[in-house]
Amino acid sequence: MAPKINTIGVLTSGGDSPGMNAAIRAVVRKAISQGMSVKGIFQGYKGLIDGDMRDLTARDVSDTIAKGGTILYTARSRQMRTPEGQEQAAQMCRDNGIEGLVVIGGDGSFAGAGKLAELGICTIGVPGTIDLDIACTEYTIGFDTAINTAMEAIDKVRDTSTSHERCSIIEVMGRNAGHIALWCSIANGAEDVLLPENYDYNEQVLIDNIIRNRKRGKKHHIIINAEGIGHSSSMARRIEAATGLETRATILGHMQRGGSPTCRDRVFGSMMGAYAADLLSEGKSNRVVSYYHGKYVDFDIQEALAMQKELPEYMLRVNKALTV
Repeated sequence: MAPKINTIGVLTSGGDSPGMNAAIRAVVRKAISQGMSVKGIFQGYKGLIDGDMRDLTARDVSDTIAKGGTILYTARSRQMRTPEGQEQAAQMCRDNGIEGLVVIGGDGSFAGAGKLAELGICTIGVPGTIDLDIACTEYTIGFDTAINTAMEAIDKVRDTSTSHERCSIIEVMGRNAGHIALWCSIANGAEDVLLPENYDYNEQVLIDNIIRNRKRGKKHHIIINAEGIGHSSSMARRIEAATGLETRATILGHMQRGGSPTCRDRVFGSMMGAYAADLLSEGKSNRVVSYYHGKYVDFDIQEALAMQKELPEYMLRVNKALTV
């Protein structure tokens, strides 16, 4: 049997995402219900290395589930990418009696968790990223809120785009993944979408499509551009020069990370956080919590990081059909 874990830590790392607070709350309350004490670690791995932490009670996480961002704050740590930084982080866990650690974040955060596991700290990763780019799970905390925020913003841009009879290029987040862009393309009825996974950088196709739609009487043209492609402003200038139509770029940026999480993100955050606490109570380590084939399961961190995630082929086909 694995030795009983008495004290765990929880931190959020990398980019923040709506629903992280639901996950933190669930980790704290589920762990306490199982006889463990919990330390909240502030500013991610940076805070762990610096020893910036305090004990958390069930009361400390009251009224946090509806808040966006993360009550533990987050930061990116260059130190954690080095063997020396990893050893410092592991030693800080030992010095503070932390036997298990829940890391809420993306693939970079999980890489750090894997290193701590190698150094003897039981670690569990919880997928908190708006990008939906972690291959071992069908859902990542924050995605639903982000796409709803983007969808509402794109609807508003469409209104003014129609009023001015212009082309609008709207850039959404997602890093090198096109999930947010693809979902918004379908939800907003965009005329074109540019995805890092399959864009060939042939702007003439866009130009021809804009001109063809204008001849059909279309009063606006919405192009959703994924962050992994970027350069929306220069693209807008080139398209305007080629078509003669007023073209504007709108970069939605970090507004997609903020805001009160949707019901979906609150529930997924709660379920995944609770599952992480369960895994630590069982003495498990080096695992990533996942939602896979309708169930909450867990994968080995290295196995999870080695997986590749593609855009759903049927969604791509449907999107193409609907833009005709």
